[in-house]
Amino acid sequence: MPALLKLRGGLKAGVYDARLAELYGDPAAAKRRVQRLIELFCDDFGGEDAEVSLFSAPGRTEIGGNHTDHNNGRVLAGAVGLDTLGLACKNDEPVIRLQSVGFTKNTVNIETLSPDEGGSTSDRLIRGVCAGFARDGRPYGGFNAVTHSEVPPGSGLSSSAAFTNLVGIILDHLYGLGKLDPVTLAGFGHFAENIFIQKPSGMMDQTSSAVGGLTLMDFEDPERPKVERVPFELPGHTLLITGPIGCHADLTPEYAAIPQEMRKVAWTLGQETMRGVSLERFVAALPSMMNTLPDRALLRAFHFLRENERVAGQAKALKTGDFAEFLRLVNESGQSSYMYLQNVLMPEDQGLGLALALSGAILERRGAQRVHGGGFGGTIQAFVPNDLTKVYKNGLEAVFGVGCCLAVRIRRQGVIRVI
Repeated sequence: MPALLKLRGGLKAGVYDARLAELYGDPAAAKRRVQRLIELFCDDFGGEDAEVSLFSAPGRTEIGGNHTDHNNGRVLAGAVGLDTLGLACKNDEPVIRLQSVGFTKNTVNIETLSPDEGGSTSDRLIRGVCAGFARDGRPYGGFNAVTHSEVPPGSGLSSSAAFTNLVGIILDHLYGLGKLDPVTLAGFGHFAENIFIQKPSGMMDQTSSAVGGLTLMDFEDPERPKVERVPFELPGHTLLITGPIGCHADLTPEYAAIPQEMRKVAWTLGQETMRGVSLERFVAALPSMMNTLPDRALLRAFHFLRENERVAGQAKALKTGDFAEFLRLVNESGQSSYMYLQNVLMPEDQGLGLALALSGAILERRGAQRVHGGGFGGTIQAFVPNDLTKVYKNGLEAVFGVGCCLAVRIRRQGVIRVI
């Protein structure tokens, strides 16, 4: 393995151009980013002769399956070109030291892997990933790392999944054989989020980031989800994400209420999750459930049942090249999230609804739009015809702030060791 830290003056011309171009398109810009990490590593940890590895973990964008994975449903999601990049090497202590550009350094003792240890959110996620390795009987240990993320926090592109996957792949390559399958790796990050920071999320974020490309995921068996790569082209369109918009308070209770309410409906029908319920059985039981369950829970169950089938329809449309049908289903998904799932509007903050209204006015029934990811105080997603991209971006940024509207591409590679 090359000793990158001997190259403090700059990466040798042409040495890694092909590899970096494959990931980022522009090897010159990527090499400047890597060089910055090399210099930070030397400043923080010394050891200019140390041998390090370079790792990359992408963010993700949800294309279909809004709030379905946590009830064992289907999701269509893609890894994006924006990533968290990290240089790392082993140390000889039971300590992980991780310096993320722009953030306070994380120094995490991993001798004790308890959710009660405290620390920052990043500290707890690092500890949680290690606990996932330990629980699965896999080797792990201390390392020093510097990282830089292009995944904006709060953008809905899951900077947290990129972070946990990066920690996981570093541990796997430094202490394992570097052959951990992506879904297992994703599971360690999901475990860290659920148990160590009490985030009641499904496994879609980590899986999409880990696998790469556009992925159809079926969580009917959440321990062994079925994962299928789906071809993805955007003929004449650009994928744009706008956010964060709206409320910036802790929205965990709002997110947690969605799977909880869906499960209450499922339990009433003798199932653990909504995946075990058919639309026909649900409709037949509505008269009796109206007397025992809140209306919103029933509407959210309606959303799940239709959305879970809609994901399969989106994947089929992409496989057959029926882009018009794909866009129709994206719009249908957005309407269902707005009306039935109800993760767009909050009584005190309706910024997402305003963003969707403005987006629709600019698109004028062209392209497609929907709430993106968790919702509430979050982001929207739009498939914008290329001739409207500049107008759309300027229009959204005029209202919600310069830089809030990002064009993203689906990245073929998931979490990987680059060098």
